[in-house]
Parts: sequence; structure tokens; C-alpha cells
Amino acid sequence: MKYARTESGGIVVAPHFLAAEAGARVLSEGGNAIEAMIAAAASIVVVYPHMNSLGGDNFFLIGDGGKPLAIDACGAAAKLASIDFYRDLGLEEIPSRGPMAALTVAGAVSGWQLALEESKRRGGKLPLRRLFEDAIQQAKHGTPVSGTLHRNSVAKFDELSNVPGFSEIFLTDKSPYAEGSDIVFPTLADTLEQLTLSGLDDFYCGDIARSLVKDLESVGSPLRLVDLAEHAALTVEPLSVKLKSGVAYTMPPPTQGLASMMILGMWDRLGVKEAEGFEHVHSIVEASKKAFRIRDQYVSDPNYMTVDPFNFLSDETLETLSNEIDPKHASSWPEAGPPGDTVWLGAIDSDGCSVSMIQSIYWEFGSGVVLPETGIVWQNRGTSFSLDTSNPNPLGPGRRPFHTIHPAMAVLDDGRQMVYGTMGGEGQPQTQAAIFTRYVDFGEGLEEAIAAPRWLLGRTWGEETAKLRIENRFDTGTIEALRTAGHDLEVVGGFEEMMGHAGAIVWHAGGTIEGASDPRCDGSAVTDAL
Repeated sequence: MKYARTESGGIVVAPHFLAAEAGARVLSEGGNAIEAMIAAAASIVVVYPHMNSLGGDNFFLIGDGGKPLAIDACGAAAKLASIDFYRDLGLEEIPSRGPMAALTVAGAVSGWQLALEESKRRGGKLPLRRLFEDAIQQAKHGTPVSGTLHRNSVAKFDELSNVPGFSEIFLTDKSPYAEGSDIVFPTLADTLEQLTLSGLDDFYCGDIARSLVKDLESVGSPLRLVDLAEHAALTVEPLSVKLKSGVAYTMPPPTQGLASMMILGMWDRLGVKEAEGFEHVHSIVEASKKAFRIRDQYVSDPNYMTVDPFNFLSDETLETLSNEIDPKHASSWPEAGPPGDTVWLGAIDSDGCSVSMIQSIYWEFGSGVVLPETGIVWQNRGTSFSLDTSNPNPLGPGRRPFHTIHPAMAVLDDGRQMVYGTMGGEGQPQTQAAIFTRYVDFGEGLEEAIAAPRWLLGRTWGEETAKLRIENRFDTGTIEALRTAGHDLEVVGGFEEMMGHAGAIVWHAGGTIEGASDPRCDGSAVTDAL
């Protein structure tokens, strides 16, 4: 189901229905939203392996009606990963695929660990073996190959088929698996079982850690055991912006969450009266351009930033930026930003505990490296670093990379709590703004707000373009008005995967919960009634 509603239970939303069902089963057994989220996050590692992995990063927002707890599980660059290290190999930039792209620690498991510590403080009692149960069974006995996994396997075959470990896992008879056929991950199943026996710390300082580093070093990655041992997820201060309708929250740097908050802050001051038309799209696109320019100039590892990101969310700054937006003409936009592949998952339980989580290996299949002893796909998040020291994100040992991914949450003045998010690189802040404004400001239904036609300025899914792509379900008058205003348009299909796999859940003050998943993905919204 793409939409679900319950008067007394909880809801889990994920971009694959099996992951949503895994989380909902945990809720039905008395687990809380955090426990449900871990179950869904583990499952989606198996059923959507091209978009996330134990070898990636994640970020959490965990709330209950006030300022949320923000968990940053972003892995840093290896101690050996310096600019000179790559320059000495004759490289002008960091490779996007292969072992040299696998240069940052995978933080996802540490994010799960820190979230579970918060769960225990809230009374969570389910053991890790129960939370990983669905994922282990799916990995061991097989899961159907989704359309998106098949399409991406075909599209990326040439650049990944020779990357260490990729063919052994993602190809059969030297070809991508057919859509609907079963794919198994027995080694990954063993790794998940080992984590349930030894604890999640084993990933960073135990037998699994030693196995990971052995495989990484053998194929040529600069990661070593000390890099994993020194990693820890962080609790951080979430970014927030006060709006007419309430307060929106997201992650601070090194994510692009600042851009999302700036877009909403500028939008709130523009006074747009009608959804879906020229003014709606134009205003968010122009706000996005302003936010992206600031993001690209300043956002990096917060330990190296020279400005406070909260300053860009001040009333004065947002007012100034919104006043600079021309209501009738598009500003220039030659830039093409970073791509990314991601999954967003959300859960809210009957007590109102809400979780917004996003998990990623950056590009589809990450570095493409699959480690033989653990079955883990390693991310290529480190390719967002530059070998140019004048860049805002230069590579440096122990430095954390820029992240496109950022979950979102809102606490509205009428008592509603909302968790929402999407995959999609540059599209994430824009899609978040589209969903939020449609649902909160214009009163569209949650399912309608997610399914409605979308747009994308910039790039995602490894594509580079500065065009404004827009789905053809928009009214032709709106499309022509945008073109007349100077937007460099590319009209695309009606439900394009490039527009992201979005989802949202809303808890109403009376206890009713509703959730919706994107028709552009294989996901669902599932209640604990199952």
C-alpha cells in the first residue's frame, strides 16, 4: 500500500515494501519506532542493495514533539587518504569507482548502535537478533530483484563489472539478474548473524573489523583497522528554521541540510498563494539556487568550516535572500551539483516517538567493491572530496566528506509531527520542499503531495546537467510559463525515478497516524496491524 492510516497503532514507510513490513512487524510485537527503524534499515540493505549497505553512512532524527535527537553516522577519510597519496599515483581526481573510491569509514552500523542506545532509554527491549531477523532471512533465502536494481545493474554494468567482488554478487552467468528473479546474499547473512552474536561494535573493533580491513587492503583501499577503531557516531545539534506553520528540523553539516532549511525559510517569506502553478515551482527553484550557492561555498566538515551555518537561518538573512528573488524571471544557473543514491525511511509509533532516517552508499552500488569475507558493498562517499586545496571540501586524513543526504522532521503548531525525506542527490532539498509546502501550506493529502509531479534542478543518479527537469504531468501552461521566465527546461516522463523515492508520516494530535510512500519506488506505508 502506498498510503496507510491508523487510529491506534504505528506506521513504517520505506522505499521497498519488504523493509516497511519488517519494521511494521517489530511495531506489532511491541517494539518502538526506533527498533522498527533498525529492522527496516537492516532489511533494506538486502532488498535495495544498490542504494545502501552496511558499508555506507546514515543520519537519524528521533523526536517526540520537541527538538529531535540528531545522530550523525558519517565516516571519515582514512589516515592514509591524503591529497599527496592520490597525486603520487598520478591521479588528478579521486576515482569514482573501485578500491581507491573506498576511502571513508562506513558509519551506518554505528548509527544503528547509537539509535538503539536511545531506544533503550525509552524502554526498548527487543534483542538485535529479532531486529535483524527479516534481513537475515531475506539475505539467506533470497529476495526478488526489483526493477530499479535490475535497471541500475544493466546501466552500470560496463563501469562496475571489473570492480573487485561486484560480478560475484550482482551478476549471474556474467549478466545482471533479471527483474523478479531471486538474489541471495549468504555471506551478508552470516555477517548480520555475527553482529547479533558479538554486538555492533564488532564492525569497528572485532572480528568483522579485521575481516573488513583485510579485504579492503588487499584490493587497494587506503582504509586500515585504526580508521574503523577510531570511528564513532555523534549526537549533534540539529538545524532548524521557524516557519509560520511550525518548526522544521534537519541535520547540520557535513550534510546539505542547511540548503533544505534555507529553502523553506525563503519560501515562507514569499507569500505564494496557490500550489502547483508557475509561482509555486519558480519560487522553490529560485530559493534552491540561492541555498545551493551558499551550500557549495561553505558546507563541509564542520570542524573545518569558518562560518556558523545557523547564521544563514537568521530572520535577517532569510529576509534578504527572499527579497532578492525575482518573482517573474529565472536567475542564471550554470552549476551542476553532486549526485547520490540513498534510501529514506520513517517510523512513528503509537506513543508518538518519530524517526526520520536516511542511509546511503552515495552513487548506485557505491564504490562497486564487494568485500568477499563479509558480502558488504563499500560506499564511494569519499569521491565528494577534492584534490584541490582551494575547494571547500579538500581531501584530508580523518576529514568527513560532504553529504547530500539529510532526513527531515517538522513539529507543527497545530500539534502534528511530520517525518519526511527522499533519495536523490541535488533533488533532496527540492523534493522535501515540494512535499512540505503541498501538505502543510496548501493542505493537499499526504499521498497526493508525494505523488504529485515534481521537478529537479541539478543532478542525481550520476547524471550531470544544469537543466531544470520537470515531469510532464504539470499543466502545459505552467511549463510554458517557466520556460518564458528563462528556466532551461527539460520535460521528462510522468513518474521519473530521478525525482527520488520520497515518503512521509504524520502523527496527529489525537493519535491518528498516516503515512505515504512514493509511486516512483517499490515502497509502501505499513501499519503495525499488517
